[in-house]
Amino acid sequence: MDGNGRWAKQRGLPRIAGHREGVESVRDCVEACGQLGVQYLTLYAFSTENWKRPQDEVSLLMRLLLTALRDETDRLHRNNVRLRTIGDSTALPGEVQAELHDAAQRTAENTGLTLTLALSYSGRWEITQAVRAIAREVQTGAIRPDEITEQCITRHLATADTPDPDLLIRTSGELRLSNFLLWQLAYTELYITPGYWPVFRRNDLYAAIDAYQNRERRFGMVSEQVQDPEKKEPAIKRILKSVAGP
Repeated sequence: MDGNGRWAKQRGLPRIAGHREGVESVRDCVEACGQLGVQYLTLYAFSTENWKRPQDEVSLLMRLLLTALRDETDRLHRNNVRLRTIGDSTALPGEVQAELHDAAQRTAENTGLTLTLALSYSGRWEITQAVRAIAREVQTGAIRPDEITEQCITRHLATADTPDPDLLIRTSGELRLSNFLLWQLAYTELYITPGYWPVFRRNDLYAAIDAYQNRERRFGMVSEQVQDPEKKEPAIKRILKSVAGP
């Protein structure tokens, strides 16, 4: 969710104004994903590198996160959304940790969209944590070195209970992963849009999904092995029907 600060700067506003408007984009996209039947949505909300930003901005971001959790948890619960987090939660302020824990507990039994907030997160941090956990198991004899497979590593990641992403959407036109889900994104389709996150709404989400559904995912194979012989209705029409009905 990139470009909050630049969106605000272009309008002569403080950076926090962009982050506040970004919350509106989060709300709209989460609701749209729930309506579309999306099962998993992960939002890169705050990276480990973001701690390097000016302390005033970090403090404002933490307060905004706290407010958003208090304001949105009821809505998430009513919409059958399950909230979870990944990242080094111990680095977050205690009040934020408590609110995240309460929100996760309250929504734990929901069966709709699983919304994951990546907070104080980085892909390298996650892989390092997984390697440490596996090394401890080797040290205790729980597993042998030759039993360390891709599946073993996946089981030790923070996302062990969720599938790898099908689609990564990055706003603001930046062409990099920025340390996000480095292991999990190996075969994820990338969608880069030039607009900043504060103006990204459900119609932009529909456009991203439409682009994704019209791609051919080969996973190292050739086209003939993966082509669907059935002619399908254009993806965006299916999306709009699922939201608005026939």
